[in-house]
Amino acid sequence: MYSDTPLGRLRLPVICSPMFLVSGPDLVIAQCKAGVIGSFPALNAREQEGEPPLLEAWLKRITEELDAHNQANPDQPAAPFAVNQIVHRSNDRVERDVEICARWKVPVWITSMGAREDVNEAAHGCGAIVLHDVISNRFARKAIDKGADGLIAVCAGAGGHAGALSPFALVQEIREWFSGPLALSGSIATGRSILAAQAMGADFAYIGSPFIATTEAAASEGYKQMIVESGAEDILYTSHFSGVNANYLKPSIRAVGLDPDNLSGEGNKLNLSTGDIRPKAWRDIWGCGQGIGAVSTVTSTADYVGRLEREYQDARKALCA
Repeated sequence: MYSDTPLGRLRLPVICSPMFLVSGPDLVIAQCKAGVIGSFPALNAREQEGEPPLLEAWLKRITEELDAHNQANPDQPAAPFAVNQIVHRSNDRVERDVEICARWKVPVWITSMGAREDVNEAAHGCGAIVLHDVISNRFARKAIDKGADGLIAVCAGAGGHAGALSPFALVQEIREWFSGPLALSGSIATGRSILAAQAMGADFAYIGSPFIATTEAAASEGYKQMIVESGAEDILYTSHFSGVNANYLKPSIRAVGLDPDNLSGEGNKLNLSTGDIRPKAWRDIWGCGQGIGAVSTVTSTADYVGRLEREYQDARKALCA
């Protein structure tokens, strides 16, 4: 399916989600070389004022390294990569970043926090495919009406800014009217879960949090180890830190002196012993999805994708037995 698009050249039906402050060129290149779509938020490429756009340098490196890999491995080419654009009006970089991505012909664009026809047109102008992430059927219809090619259903249990709907409910409602590319996000961390997403009606699994605990991720060692040591019960869904509902690691909330069970009450007192700097979501309070119980060690991206493929194939064989 989708063999004539960038979405058809994959080892596994997996799109790696763009993670703020975590996904960078090292992780994206490793993901693509492993045969799954790697992605990063354009806003992760942050330069100092007066410096040339770091996004341009990242795209140059990713493009050149994947091209070199493909020339050296014609029988096992890399998967395409994606860039996530936050198209909300609060992002004052979006027009600049869209122009850069169009010039570098980024093959897959992931748009978030609103749907914009001009951004979709820019992507289509350079031959790209656009996937828009949504948390409801209403937002899904709006995205397609404004020119998105496909959808990412962000359901309960997904890391970061997540929806609250069951994947069974949201995928079913979307599939009643939409037959195009559909990825499912929410607690997917094993090859069995990838197959389950397809059985539900999705084309792709959208996986993020397990990749935090990889050697190529731009996360601190403490963050990676916390992923390894935590499970679903260690995840808190709250709008307290960013104003939008998201899933966070409870141990990271405790680490900054807050009580995750009493954020609005007396327990909400900060430990500022390291300086008078309030903790920030994503930098100090770490996002994570509910599927991390399947993560038992920090490993390389290649090893993790290899494990996903073995589990996926084993699950398919079991169903056919």
